[in-house]
Amino acid sequence: MPSLSKQSFKKLAVIAHDLTATAAAIWLVFVIRFEGSLLDEHLRYLPRFLPFFVVYGGLVYWAFSLYRSKWRFASLPDLSNIVKASTILTLTLIIVDYVLVSPNFYGAFYFGKISIALYWLVQIALLGGPRLAYRYFKFSRSRHQAAREASHPALLLGRGFEVEMVIRAMEAGTMRKLRPAGILSPRADDLGQSIRGVPVLGLLSQIEEIVGEAAERGEGFRRIVATPSALQPEAEPDKWLARTRKLALPISRMETLGEGARDTELAPLEIEDLLVRSTVRIDRERLGNFLKGKRVVVTGGGGSIGSEICLRCAAFGAAELLIVESSEPALFQVTEQLSIQEHETRVSGVLADVRDRDRIAALFVAFAPDIVIHAAALKHVPYLEADWSEGVKTNIFGSVNVTDAAIAARAKIFVLISTDKAIEPVSMLGATKRFAEMYAQSRDAEFIAAAGGMRLVAVRFGNVLGSVGSVVPKFKAQIARGGPLTVTSPDMIRYFMTIREACDLVLTAASHARSDGPEEERAAVYVLKMGQPVKIMDLAERMIRLAGFEPGEDIEIVVTGVRPGERLNEILFARDEPMAETGLDGVMAAKPVFANRERLQGWLSRLETALKADDRVAADGVLDEAIPDFSLRHGAAPGAPAQSASPVAAAIQP
Repeated sequence: MPSLSKQSFKKLAVIAHDLTATAAAIWLVFVIRFEGSLLDEHLRYLPRFLPFFVVYGGLVYWAFSLYRSKWRFASLPDLSNIVKASTILTLTLIIVDYVLVSPNFYGAFYFGKISIALYWLVQIALLGGPRLAYRYFKFSRSRHQAAREASHPALLLGRGFEVEMVIRAMEAGTMRKLRPAGILSPRADDLGQSIRGVPVLGLLSQIEEIVGEAAERGEGFRRIVATPSALQPEAEPDKWLARTRKLALPISRMETLGEGARDTELAPLEIEDLLVRSTVRIDRERLGNFLKGKRVVVTGGGGSIGSEICLRCAAFGAAELLIVESSEPALFQVTEQLSIQEHETRVSGVLADVRDRDRIAALFVAFAPDIVIHAAALKHVPYLEADWSEGVKTNIFGSVNVTDAAIAARAKIFVLISTDKAIEPVSMLGATKRFAEMYAQSRDAEFIAAAGGMRLVAVRFGNVLGSVGSVVPKFKAQIARGGPLTVTSPDMIRYFMTIREACDLVLTAASHARSDGPEEERAAVYVLKMGQPVKIMDLAERMIRLAGFEPGEDIEIVVTGVRPGERLNEILFARDEPMAETGLDGVMAAKPVFANRERLQGWLSRLETALKADDRVAADGVLDEAIPDFSLRHGAAPGAPAQSASPVAAAIQP
């Protein structure tokens, strides 16, 4: 017989404890309640009743999930389940004693109301007491160990519930060598209080004074830890951050996967953390239900967006993850990053180019994915304007290859990562992405009649802070060199969001596409709500100030002119795209507008011919025909009247 695993042994020990506690509770009640001959009489009948009651108790405990939670993390929800289970057992005793035993067997009440009430209290104590005692023992031991190892006093910034998460993480040893030594709050009513024994020393605006006083006492802080509430606009992070420049202390921010305090980590505070509005609240339970146990393929999984999607899929319980990447260093980096994180997802990576149709098809059929997320793309506007054929090969034909491979592998959902530049495109990037959207929509139409059939959708969003090619890293590098900062136009406006928020919303949109909603609300394109648009000039000025300088005095801003393929404002939806309701915070959608498959295949054939001949004029002609909005802005003369009807609209499937 194979030996039991450590986890199975622990679960059996918990079951044995609870069953023993059930029997002990009945025995203790009789010992406390009765004496002499009455006690002897009750104990004599006990063997006839107790085994059945103990087995019944075990079933009740299983129904209330008492065996699923770890004692080390016993909490109020666990105590609530114990109270509920004990109440069910107590009500059972009342029914058995008053309805069955008293009139039919014993001739009198075997327990009685006082004994039954006493049993309820004893049973809760015997089930809950050891759990709480074990948790306190583990907590005390880890806190003492963390205190012995901690050598760096930390100043915590933020509101109570978030600061408490950080303190608990430090006590548990998650944040090694750090110990909480003081708190600064954005709220005046927190002054004079303490959280888990750590005092609130003052307000965020007093950070320079309080750090200085601690240093004078010989109790100087070694690290500043900012929680999300300290970075909200109402906390005025620009002001308190400017005051910390003179302190020469490293500043970290709290980062969690959102699944609990045990997943709390620290990351360096970057300027990006202060540049966007409050993030959308993500429905983590929805994402867990969507990804749990699924097999997921991510193309371009080594890129900034693709790698974060891989991390989120693992965090939300995907069973298997296949990362497809053409860059060996990028593939190595993302697989290494996943290997050091605690998750149960089986991760594998392959070197493959989405342009290689046979290779992609074979990989997908062998892996048999449930979900395919196509993030592989060429996305830098200036490069694609110069090397247009590479954009067509990757963004159009590569997307066609991945789309067809996902269908052949019988995936449940295919998600194309698109861009807001695909609407009324003025660049090769936007045109190629829009064409890829159209192809996915045409294939999605093939599954409309099938209930629960495959879904093929696109998700559009704008600039992502910290991604490769983002303007923010560029500005940071220019500030580090002492300037100047280069802005293409003082009127240039863009949307921005964080990588994690963008990826969580991509997965949220995918979960909506798989839900069984009304056919009239069948969405084909999802657009992430990216908050208020930001002027790039304002962004540059704020980044200079956050770095401790004054724009125009310490660091100059130079306007270089709009580059080919750029436009001043981004657009979220095309004029002929009907809106669809999602009911999701942070996600908008449009219903399908697509050309028929035969026409798309004709355009693809002509594009292939243009590629072979290296004929950009011919390729532009195909894109102009397929995407009339591209024709209006890319090929038409300035001031030319808009066309009233498009070839795409004429070919729309009913």
